[in-house]
Amino acid sequence: MKLGIVGLPNVGKSTLFNAITNAGAQSANYPFCTIEPNVGVVAVPDKRLDKLAEMYDPEKYTPAMIEFVDIAGLVKGASKGEGLGNKFLANIRECDAIVHVVRCFENSDIVHVEGSIDPIRDIETINLELILSDVEMLERRIEKTKKLIKGDKKYQADLALFERVLDALNSGKSARSVEVDDEERKTLSEVALLTTKPIIYAANMSDADFSAGIEENEFLARVRALAAEENAGVLPICAQIEEEIVDMDREEKELFLSDLGLEESGLDRLIKECYSLLGLISYLTAGKPEVRAWTIKKGTKAPQAAGKIHTDFERGFIRAEVVAFDDLMSCGSIAAAKEKGLYRSEGKDYVMQDGDVVLFRFNV
Repeated sequence: MKLGIVGLPNVGKSTLFNAITNAGAQSANYPFCTIEPNVGVVAVPDKRLDKLAEMYDPEKYTPAMIEFVDIAGLVKGASKGEGLGNKFLANIRECDAIVHVVRCFENSDIVHVEGSIDPIRDIETINLELILSDVEMLERRIEKTKKLIKGDKKYQADLALFERVLDALNSGKSARSVEVDDEERKTLSEVALLTTKPIIYAANMSDADFSAGIEENEFLARVRALAAEENAGVLPICAQIEEEIVDMDREEKELFLSDLGLEESGLDRLIKECYSLLGLISYLTAGKPEVRAWTIKKGTKAPQAAGKIHTDFERGFIRAEVVAFDDLMSCGSIAAAKEKGLYRSEGKDYVMQDGDVVLFRFNV
């Protein structure tokens, strides 16, 4: 999974990226300090995997991974190539989802590119550039579809869909705000529009806001209201706090967060939000050689899940031997789970569940 972190200059975007990836991307108080997209690969925290490691004492421990891309700052006119616009848009196109950092704090020492703090204006600035890029792409696709209709009327439904989405874009709305059925969603995905990508607004607040209570922040309420209109996620976060805890050990970090009334770091909460937004779950494989987490789409059937490990597993799929993680923990071992009838043999139509501990049987 690749997540693109975007935002106007000086909203805390690169500070947040540095903190959650500890990758050392340059951060400075002026636009365009991030010239090339910086990439950081982060392990997905999963306490279930930790428990399996305690049980099996494996030679190898492999969590699921997320790739974060810190994408260069944006200015008005990016869709026309202003600033680093073309590069910015191309980098977003390669990502599975967007984390849009918006500034929800006052600080006279950090200059805002627009001269004042207004997260809704900032969101609209970037969204407008994405929308303008999508309009251009969709208009080209509509022209192509009209030519196809002359030879085959089956493309009429595609044209109606594209024109409906174009109307929304021209009215300043994102493509993701348009209600579509599964078939239409599949058709639309072939156009690779930027505003169909799932998005999370990371409301970057001050540490004082987290201490006093985030609901007191007036900017956050406005961001939530806007996000609700376009089916986007919202995550209150403090880049400064994330920066402070990055080098702490686990106990020190938990104590620090507890004092702020937080159970998890911003990174943990961001990953959970991304999994939820993208409809992702994890299944687990465990044994002495390795314990490992595998990320799949919710609703994936056993053979396709096996294919994540190796294409041969899917091609020669026989069955999946499955036990729910909680059942395995309560039993204490696979053998005990088998005795209690909690270790199951599932076939090709089995839909994988989050936290399944599985062994695939295959023959090629």
